[in-house]
Amino acid sequence: MRQGRGGAVGDLPTVERLYFGRDDAERDFADGLLRTGFKETAAYNAVVSGRKMLVIGRKGVGKSAICAQLSLAGAHPGGTALITPDDTAVEELRQFELMGLTGDHAKALMWRYLFTLRAAQYLVQHAAEHDGRTPAAVKTMKSFLKANQELIGESQTPNGFAQWLQGLRGSLSLEAFGVKAAADFTQTPTEGARAAQRLKILEDGVRSGFVSLGCPPAHRLVLLVDQMEQVWSADLESNSLIIGLLLAARHVGSQYGHTLKCVLFLRSDIYDFLSFGEGDKFRSDELRIEWTEAELEDLVLLRARASVGAELTADQLWGGIFPRTVEGRHTPSYLLSRALPRPRDVIQYLNECQYTAMGNGHHDRIHESDILQATRRFSEWKLKDLVQEYLVAHPFLERLFPLFQNSGYIVTRAALRSRVELTRDTLRREFPAYRDTLTLDGIIGTLYEVGFLGVRRENGIVYAGVHLLPVQPHEDVFHLHPCFREALGATNAAGIGAYDSVVADNIRGQVASGNVFAVAQGGSRVSRGHALLERLQRACREVLHRAARSDALPDEVRTEILTQVGRIVEDTRSAPYSEPPVGEDRIVLAAANYFHALASRLRRDGLDSGGGLAPFLTEQSTRLVRAVGGEFGSSGES
Repeated sequence: MRQGRGGAVGDLPTVERLYFGRDDAERDFADGLLRTGFKETAAYNAVVSGRKMLVIGRKGVGKSAICAQLSLAGAHPGGTALITPDDTAVEELRQFELMGLTGDHAKALMWRYLFTLRAAQYLVQHAAEHDGRTPAAVKTMKSFLKANQELIGESQTPNGFAQWLQGLRGSLSLEAFGVKAAADFTQTPTEGARAAQRLKILEDGVRSGFVSLGCPPAHRLVLLVDQMEQVWSADLESNSLIIGLLLAARHVGSQYGHTLKCVLFLRSDIYDFLSFGEGDKFRSDELRIEWTEAELEDLVLLRARASVGAELTADQLWGGIFPRTVEGRHTPSYLLSRALPRPRDVIQYLNECQYTAMGNGHHDRIHESDILQATRRFSEWKLKDLVQEYLVAHPFLERLFPLFQNSGYIVTRAALRSRVELTRDTLRREFPAYRDTLTLDGIIGTLYEVGFLGVRRENGIVYAGVHLLPVQPHEDVFHLHPCFREALGATNAAGIGAYDSVVADNIRGQVASGNVFAVAQGGSRVSRGHALLERLQRACREVLHRAARSDALPDEVRTEILTQVGRIVEDTRSAPYSEPPVGEDRIVLAAANYFHALASRLRRDGLDSGGGLAPFLTEQSTRLVRAVGGEFGSSGES
């Protein structure tokens, strides 16, 4: 049994031993679970093989996990070097310029310079591992590094970015390559052109050094660039920084052949925000990470085995440690449908289920009640996390959530239009830079893009993912993602509470006592009550008929209506046998209130586009209330 989280875990109860890992790859790697619980996906294999060099995905999909795994000793036969931006160097990187070059190409030279220096340092270190005589090109590179030690350093990131960047502007000594003084560059007219000339000399030297060593292609050096979100602010400078990085990485691939390669790990919201002329040249290099439910379920089992024991089976996990079903659904299906399809969310959700179970005193297995309790907290976390994830790209996102609060999880374009119109002026006043986005179509597109809303299409409900169309103008029915429904109080399709049965508790009491055939005494109550319940049953039958035939109702709303109205019918049939008696007036008024609330919600949310069901519900609600208020024996019509 593994050691982790502070000590031996073998003797602990099952639930306490269960653990799915850390939220971030760096700490997950340090804990050791990423080493034993890493799933080698097609995305990982494509990067290892060298087929892809641009890994794109949302926050939490596993980009940094792939990066960390590649950094492991033995994961790659050649060398790897991790490059992440230094928080203290953000402004130096963003503001770097060279006279005579555009911002994108100045940043590209900067990145090429960094890559070349890192390659030079690796080259000298790696040459010592080769038997025999050190090639002259490697000796030259060693002399260059020694001469510029104070400027470029030997650490993972250059010492003092401001000083380091001055090397590209002219402070770097190139005497090892036969360049004696700055006078050699006097014929070059601009600062940018001189920097490019210096860099070419350095790149040629590094390439010659690799060629002279004769390493096989499999032993190439791979530069891993991650966490660029730390320096991105959705402005021109940070966009140029990322575009320059892309241009530099592509240049490395063409400059060094099989000896050096860059792999970039970029968040999809950053990459998709960019617009530059050479963007189409990266399509074959792109790899967008997307997880299927089956892959995530495999990952969960793999990580559970890493903590509980390699002998753990899927049936033991889903039916032994976890309950087999939750609210009638297979447990992994229930859990994975309520998380965005990415490992970080699933890890957080399952860990919260485990922590909740322990807090409730359940140490041998997790109960359904633990999962339901954890689901609410997880939903609240994810709503907050979504705001933070897109704070730079969509700073207004949090202000859109009240449009869906305490409502149905199905919403139409018509309903959204009326809600947006009430808040549009306020949003545009508070976020003037996003006026063009804060339209109905812009808001729908944004909410779909971030995974908050799904759209109804022929094959069901589609949430944003790889290679999927954006929302089309003719699409007008949307679903709030299950991940966020609990936090927003949007847990049923139509957005109204379930019909509150006034008979069920009485019937349950009768079953316990065995008094099934108790009939209320008093002829007048039975006579008038019988007429009221008959009227209610007729209304229910017509509602069921109209709802079943309505083409306008989404399937989920239709099912919800049929279920709740069916409960009303059951109440009318069970009322004569209830003990103690339940007044027919109370049953009819409860049903009338439900009909009225349902009609109002159907109208407000545009779910009754045919216009037939909502008016009928309102009419029946009014008639039932009048019937209850009529005199004994009256039909209630007078």
